[in-house]
Amino acid sequence: MSEKDRLMDDASQATASTRPERLWRHLVGEQLRGIRTERGETLRDVAARAAVSPQYLSEIERGHKEPSSEILAALGESLDTTLLDLTNGVADRLRSATASRGEFTLAA
Repeated sequence: MSEKDRLMDDASQATASTRPERLWRHLVGEQLRGIRTERGETLRDVAARAAVSPQYLSEIERGHKEPSSEILAALGESLDTTLLDLTNGVADRLRSATASRGEFTLAA
């Protein structure tokens, strides 16, 4: 392996190991948006049922705002899902992201 190849490989490994973890709010937003779009619903429809503004729901879905557990429960209910199912979906995303980084540990 040439010196150049070795340095590039080292840089690639350093980047992968120092890449920041995805934030909870981004994963929650992706989970909510995925469920909403799968159901073919608009921001306005879901927000109205959850008693939040469409703008606030949009910010949550984009990972700009971190919703309280009460808001998450209301959004889950408006999407015919539970808080448990929402958080399990986010946990699955975290596991997947961690596994792709090569740092996966299961706790018993």
